[in-house]
Amino acid sequence: MSLTVDPPEPPELRDVDPNEYDDAEVIGQTDYRRDELNKLLADGAWAEAFALWRTDAKMADEEWEIVADLDLISRFDFFWDDFAGRVGYHAPGLPEDWKERDLHPDLDSWSTVSSINAGLTELGQQVCDTLLDEYIEWESEYEAPDDLPDFGE
Repeated sequence: MSLTVDPPEPPELRDVDPNEYDDAEVIGQTDYRRDELNKLLADGAWAEAFALWRTDAKMADEEWEIVADLDLISRFDFFWDDFAGRVGYHAPGLPEDWKERDLHPDLDSWSTVSSINAGLTELGQQVCDTLLDEYIEWESEYEAPDDLPDFGE
């Protein structure tokens, strides 16, 4: 399956502590480099990652319409995790109480909710991979302590 939609504008990253998310834990440095990541996303990383993701997206065009209608893309967050030397992310998703909240008229099954949530998670990971593989040139500033045991011998 693949989507036949144009890439939306990249999300505008906000100054949020990633540790506030249930799905992220960042240790150490609090310079999340969001200004630099915003620039990289706007300079092509977002469009490139979206194009790669969309070719194998497990989301139908109708499900993407729900994502667009609910403006879920604007709720993505990406941040530099210096300790791990990686780009971390928080993908938006539909809540478990989607039915009670009557979020969208076309949202009618757990299958649709699951497909949207999984697809957005996959998009987030594709963006991180693209940023690391093609755009980020900085190294982690974290230095491991000298007194770590040597398990190689």
